Amino acid sequence: MSDDGTWRSKAVRWHDPAVLVAAAAELPGRAFLQAMADGRLPAPPMAALVGARLAFVGDGEVRFVCTPDESVSNPQGIAHGGLLCTLLDFAVGAAVHTRLPAGVGLASIELKVSYLEPLRPDGGAIECHGQALRVGARVAFAEAHARDEDGALVGHATSSLALLRRP
Repeated sequence: MSDDGTWRSKAVRWHDPAVLVAAAAELPGRAFLQAMADGRLPAPPMAALVGARLAFVGDGEVRFVCTPDESVSNPQGIAHGGLLCTLLDFAVGAAVHTRLPAGVGLASIELKVSYLEPLRPDGGAIECHGQALRVGARVAFAEAHARDEDGALVGHATSSLALLRRP
């Protein structure tokens, strides 16, 4: 393909993820996430890549905000479904993380996403609200809802997550 002058670029910067790994070992989940929301800890590299911001941290719930830009467009001119899936995954994981003690991490076992409306790269901010439904000794369950700027539901996810305790 020749360069016809229409190339665009986007710079992505992130902090060393080792900073977050060390902080997560020392801070309970809710305090860890609040430090991120307050800017005392950096966002994870993946959040920087997609432009997601942790906007609210509560007990068993979080909100992420992201404004899709044209860099996430698919060939149909809408935001690639992987973006919404990623945002919903952030929300379910972080919601569970608010209820975990220091040193306990998590990993997705499964994530079921329902795409209810296409996201447009020029459609404004998307807000993902995640809620922990049940946090057990080894597995947690959570759900998340994504809404556009008008409050319309554009996506929903349910997830089960494995809790990872350090030896």
